[in-house]
Amino acid sequence: MTGSLRDRLTIQPEVAAALAAGAPVVALESTLISHGLPYPQNVEVARASEAVVRESGAVPATVAIRDGRLLVGLDDAALTALATAPEGSVLKAARPSLSAARTRDGWAATTVSATMIAAQAAGIRVFATGGIGGVHRGALGGPGSTAAPTFDISSDLEELARTPLVVVCAGPKAILDVPATLEVLETRGVPVVAVGQEDLPGFTARSSGIRAPWSVADLDAAADLAGVHLALGLGSAIVVCVPVPADVALPDPVARSVAEQAAREADAAGIHGPALTPWLLARIATITGGASVRANTALIVNDARAAGRIAARMAATA
Repeated sequence: MTGSLRDRLTIQPEVAAALAAGAPVVALESTLISHGLPYPQNVEVARASEAVVRESGAVPATVAIRDGRLLVGLDDAALTALATAPEGSVLKAARPSLSAARTRDGWAATTVSATMIAAQAAGIRVFATGGIGGVHRGALGGPGSTAAPTFDISSDLEELARTPLVVVCAGPKAILDVPATLEVLETRGVPVVAVGQEDLPGFTARSSGIRAPWSVADLDAAADLAGVHLALGLGSAIVVCVPVPADVALPDPVARSVAEQAAREADAAGIHGPALTPWLLARIATITGGASVRANTALIVNDARAAGRIAARMAATA
């Protein structure tokens, strides 16, 4: 089998036309559809995300894999088919599992890393997601810890270090060791920027309680900074962190407290590896009575809107 990764993409005609014209395009991941939310909420959030990208002046391109083809842009029928696929039938595709996803029939949903790979191959510069993965609590051990380090670190971090895109999110997921995640990103040359505040957004909370490495006043300033970063050709992504809307945000102390509680319970239950993140998010949803899910769905759409504005600004000033 020969040819480049781009040769293995199926780019939706609307997306292809926008790219050819130099119009703004925003890539969207598909694991939130297959693994993040139940039906019909999953397809409703996917449609809402695409709608706000359009309202912001850009073209949405939801990325997924079907029967071995990397699809860049899904029509509504494909969104529905992915959202209603039988439970357990959809593979989560990240960089380590991308080749496996391409050699099987049926659907595979792309995580942050796989979506970034496809977006870059297609020529898309901006990608929106909910929250990035990173260093899990206990991955590196720590002072006073009696447990062995798990080395559970998301492949998102490696992808951010090697794939030059603008990644718009609500910050690292609150279930992570956020300081360690920031340290790894700094070491790997990935700028992390907060929009409109000095604190790093805390995923479902407005603040993580940690000062962001860099901050800008608004989305226009974020787009200008991102454009300069990509133009330098440094080879890494830039992470633009937009806080969750205030009306659905969890109180900052609550978000941190429930994340710590869920992490302790996961340790006690022996949950680790790929199963850890969905288990933690589900447990946090239970502890908060569904408030974390409402915040999560709102921030996904909000990030897509922000990414559309950033993509449109970058295209206009190119």
